[in-house]
Amino acid sequence: MIFDTHAHYDDSRFDEDREAVLTSLSFHNVARVVNVAADMDSVRTTIALAEQYPFIYAAVGVHPDDVAGLTDADMETLRALSEHEKVVAIGECGLDYYERETPKETQIRWFRRQLALAKEVDLPVIVHSRDAAEDTYNTVKETCTGDGAGIIHCFSYGVEMARAFLDLGYYIALGGVVTFKNSRKAKEVAAYVPEDRLLLETDCPYLAPVPFRGTRNYSGNLTYVLDELASIRGTDRERLEQATYENALRLYRLKG
Repeated sequence: MIFDTHAHYDDSRFDEDREAVLTSLSFHNVARVVNVAADMDSVRTTIALAEQYPFIYAAVGVHPDDVAGLTDADMETLRALSEHEKVVAIGECGLDYYERETPKETQIRWFRRQLALAKEVDLPVIVHSRDAAEDTYNTVKETCTGDGAGIIHCFSYGVEMARAFLDLGYYIALGGVVTFKNSRKAKEVAAYVPEDRLLLETDCPYLAPVPFRGTRNYSGNLTYVLDELASIRGTDRERLEQATYENALRLYRLKG
C-alpha cells in the first residue's frame, strides 16, 4: 500500500473532478493521504476533506509565503483545530528564500511559533524549506527535535543536510523530483536516507514525475516515484512500498 504524506487536494486545480480523482486512488494502491494546509483558508478546506474521506488526514499550518498577515488569534485557531481527530501534523510551515516575498525575520518568527505549537500539542511538524537550509536547520534545532520530530518535505538539499536533519529526528520526504534527469542531489539523497526514515509524497497538484512532468500531479503517480527510488537504492519495490507506508504510519501515529 502507498501513503502520500503531502498533498493539496483542496487546490482549485481539482475543483472540476476532485471526487473522481480521490475515489480513483484505491485502484492505484494508494491507501492514505495527508492533505496539507498552506494558509488559514486552506486549514479549513483541508479539515473538511479529511472529514469527508476516511482515508484522508489533515495537517494545519501556514506556508512561509503566507505568514505576513498572521496574528496571535490565528495561532489560537491552529491550536484549537490541532485537537481535531483527523489532524495528524502541524504544517506546512518553514522558510522559503527563493523569491523572498516575505522578509526573513517575519518568516522565522512565525516558523518558530508553529514549531512551538507542534511541540505544545505533541504533533509532528511538516517543514517547507527552500534556499534556506542553514536557517531552517538552526530554527528547528531550537525547538522540535527528537525521534519523529517531523518531515522535511520535498527535500531539496544535499546529503550533508539530509544527515543533519536526520540527526535531529526528522524524516525525509521525496516525490516526483527524484525522477527528473537533472535531479542529481535528489538521487544522491534517495540513495543515502535509511529505509526507516524515508517517506513518499506528491505535493500535488505540483511536481508530477516523469513521464508526466509539467502536468497536474496526483497520488496515483507515486508508483513512478517508487520505481525510481527502488532502482536508485537497488532494492525490491514492494519492500520499499511497505517500508515507506509503515514509516508514515509511525510518524503520524496511525494504526495500520
